[in-house]
Amino acid sequence: MRVDAGLSKLLGLSRTVVAALAEAGDVLVDGHPAGKSDRLLAGSWLEVTLPEPERPIEVKAIEVEGMVILHQDDDVVVVDKPVGVAAHPSPGWSGPTVIGGLAAAGVRVSTSGAAERQGVVHRLDVGTTGVMVVAKSEHAYTVLKRAFKERTVEKRYHALVQGHPDPSVGTIDAPIDRHPRHDYRWAVVAGGKPSITHYETIEAFRAASLMDVKLETGRTHQIRVHFSALKHPCVGDLTYGSDPVLAKRLGLTRQWLHARSLGFHHPADGRWVEFTSDYPPDLAAALAVLEADY
Repeated sequence: MRVDAGLSKLLGLSRTVVAALAEAGDVLVDGHPAGKSDRLLAGSWLEVTLPEPERPIEVKAIEVEGMVILHQDDDVVVVDKPVGVAAHPSPGWSGPTVIGGLAAAGVRVSTSGAAERQGVVHRLDVGTTGVMVVAKSEHAYTVLKRAFKERTVEKRYHALVQGHPDPSVGTIDAPIDRHPRHDYRWAVVAGGKPSITHYETIEAFRAASLMDVKLETGRTHQIRVHFSALKHPCVGDLTYGSDPVLAKRLGLTRQWLHARSLGFHHPADGRWVEFTSDYPPDLAAALAVLEADY
């Protein structure tokens, strides 16, 4: 494999970080500096000088406009996440976060997990809206992390995709991993992590279809990647090949993707609970335009 691809898999670093290490002369193969596109051959002696660990990222308690708490008890807090909000702080992200918004609202969450994402048991993309649960107690964190891992949580999304998927009801079973050329994207690739998406058409418009999507797995960008691979990307998702003309006509500046409902066994007593979220204004307005055209 290439140095950047091989070390990325070996060390769990992004290819961008590996490329920077190679450019700095911190990757040696048989004692000689290796470029990012050089090949790693069996039997070679590999030496890598890793960068210093980054300091913990600070969680800033900042009120998040538009974030609504749908439910709260001693164990969990369920929020309706608006667009443009990350689940938790991360390198390179200076915008609002769910964890920061909860801190500003005086909600104390579990201390389990890395400092910047304590209480976080699953995530939504910055550009994806809808229901998200955060653990408040340590017990809830453990139970919910296990539930997401064992796929006993029911996650339903609504997605507006270009065209009309055929069949109108189906399952996409295709492995996902980082895109071989673009660090910021993911793709269906051989040898990727197993990824399964179930879908059903709710309504077909002239240019697009509104889909009910149930995730069996929870890979990064899974719905966006899977529908893009079918040549039916989420409307407004320019990263994954959507039509910018259609997005502009519908007034969209992000992908039409919404975490519609989330169901799970409550950590306190095991009873099944489910929470839903209405479409935010931008997604509702885009649908209204399609319905008028229809």
